[in-house]
Amino acid sequence: MPSKRPAAPPVEAARTNPLALDEQLCFAVYSTMLSLNKVYRGLLHDLDLTYLQYLVMLVLWEKDGINVSEICGRLSLETTTLTPLLKRLETRGLIQRVRSASDERQVIVSLTTEGRALHKKARALPACVAEAMALEPGEIGKLRDELLALRSNLDRYA
Repeated sequence: MPSKRPAAPPVEAARTNPLALDEQLCFAVYSTMLSLNKVYRGLLHDLDLTYLQYLVMLVLWEKDGINVSEICGRLSLETTTLTPLLKRLETRGLIQRVRSASDERQVIVSLTTEGRALHKKARALPACVAEAMALEPGEIGKLRDELLALRSNLDRYA
């Protein structure tokens, strides 16, 4: 079966052109994320979650009852992006949002019973993603650590 993508140019040709698309780390990361999102889209379909909604749920499964700004910090999102996501999750009955009794400016996000139950259904996802990656657990951990270090370095210049 023919490949969906055209063959990459020879390595020698790309190295002579520092602006060749295939020489760009940014494009390798970007296109890899697109492929990873496709895998997640298929897996998350059964949970009726988008990828960003899944990330919010991951944060809440780790620590329930946190404020919106803490979720924003964990996910590197702005409140203008997160608020509509939270509204959709609340409409689905997975979370509830309430104003903090001690500080009315803060909104506390908590899982509902249905949101906690979804955690059990989602447990198989990491293994499915690992299988799609065709990497050993140690390799995945090493790659994740390298990407986190790269992100940290880049954040110093952003």
